[in-house]
Amino acid sequence: MAKKQPPLVLASSSPRRNELLRQAGYRFTVCPPPIEERAVTAVPSPGAHAESLAYLKAMAVVQAHRLRDCLVLGADTIVVLNGQLIGKPTDAADARRILSTLSGSEHEVVTGLALVDLVTGLRHLAHAVTHIRMRKITPQQIDAYVASGEAIGKAGAYALQESGDRFVEHLDGSVSNVVGLPMELLERLLNASGYDPNDLRV
Repeated sequence: MAKKQPPLVLASSSPRRNELLRQAGYRFTVCPPPIEERAVTAVPSPGAHAESLAYLKAMAVVQAHRLRDCLVLGADTIVVLNGQLIGKPTDAADARRILSTLSGSEHEVVTGLALVDLVTGLRHLAHAVTHIRMRKITPQQIDAYVASGEAIGKAGAYALQESGDRFVEHLDGSVSNVVGLPMELLERLLNASGYDPNDLRV
């Protein structure tokens, strides 16, 4: 029997994660984490890297807002190409560099989740991996995409949920993971924590 679920707090400023939770019918509040995303550097794997950052974000929100008796969800998304971690572009030039690198590639999108239960004191960390095969993108297409503004603030400098999907030739895995929040994994973490996801839906 699932426990009565406490309030859910999303430790992220991402409008994409916010929208995914709302589309799935969850009730939650948003508390952006007061930390830089590149806080973790020495980790054994991309999945561990994403999980570590997700946990740091969740705990930064817990400490900054002195949260109690709630579930705090942290998330972090990275792109991995040939073992190299690719995050968000720092500016337009960096976005062009990233897209040029990813053009014609097979890469992975990895999102780490951290669910911190402030009722029990337990935490659950996990990550999802989606495999992407990218089409060859011309320099003109890259320039136009970067000029549109969609590349900024996105891991890998493209947004599947906007017009960046036209660059994707094949996708194997969770679509919501590529957008920034693997909803299937979130349900598994809630169940592993002893909660019924339906109890937190509207």
